[in-house]
Amino acid sequence: QVQLAESGGGLVQAGGSLRLSCEASGNIFSINDMGWYRQPPGKERELVAVITRRGSADYADSVKGRFTITRDNAKNAVYLQMDSLKPEDIAVYYCNARVVLDEDIRYEYDYWGQGTQVTVSS
Repeated sequence: QVQLAESGGGLVQAGGSLRLSCEASGNIFSINDMGWYRQPPGKERELVAVITRRGSADYADSVKGRFTITRDNAKNAVYLQMDSLKPEDIAVYYCNARVVLDEDIRYEYDYWGQGTQVTVSS
């Protein structure tokens, strides 16, 4: 019974900033990688950023230098700080977590947030 709750989306002007938050809740033993994906209108879902349990992060080339992903393991949360937003960033953003439910069996389940809309005016 794991659920990911997202917040922080909205409408901003080009060059502005938003901070997305995602918190996982439920019967969680541990969470390995966490990440953010986005789906622009009419396009396929794509990886934006991923972060390991220890805090090592990787980014898509399109957001490198503008977005920063962080996490708080004590809160089972992941964040995405988005600066210098462009109209090309318009999309529904989804958080993702690879969750281990039982310490007896080390198997990762993928869980997804419901999505939050990011709109950037030109």
